[in-house]
Amino acid sequence: MKVNANQMRPGHVLEHNGKLMVVLKTAIVQPGKGGAFIQLEMKDVRSGNKMVERFRTQETVERARLDEHDMQFLFSEGDNYTFMDKETFEQIVIPRDIIGDPAVFLQEGMSVVVQTHEGSPLGVELPATVTLQVVEADPVVKGQTASSSYKPAKMDNGERVLVPPHIEAGTRIVVNTSDGTYLERAKD
Repeated sequence: MKVNANQMRPGHVLEHNGKLMVVLKTAIVQPGKGGAFIQLEMKDVRSGNKMVERFRTQETVERARLDEHDMQFLFSEGDNYTFMDKETFEQIVIPRDIIGDPAVFLQEGMSVVVQTHEGSPLGVELPATVTLQVVEADPVVKGQTASSSYKPAKMDNGERVLVPPHIEAGTRIVVNTSDGTYLERAKD
């Protein structure tokens, strides 16, 4: 499916020069002379090679057609993560480098969307938020509450997240899975 180059976003997959490329970063560049262009930093899905390509903003690119499957995360073994298709109950193993940094937020039984192209997995889309429990939080320094300061806290999955001063160990919080930031105290 053809789309304008300026509609590409990180995570989109396109077919470029006979290869499947996943978009890592996008930037619109407006030079002092000449027309604006969009610069895409991409990674070859098969080989892992990175490249930067420039397109005119009105130019079209071929976006790859991906199949999406609702799956459930079962467990991880080392750097391999096992998922089960909710309809066919088939299991698939996906390496961590395909999932990326959000893999630390996977919890057993979590529903995810696995994107495949011709049967091979290309990416895993996690829910937008996940609820975690704070196991360790630094004490509040008196007088720090006047400004919007954050303190580091360790979650039950081992990750560190910056939280507001009023959050203590044992509190359940909601974390954004795309960038690992604190959103709010859990309402459960």
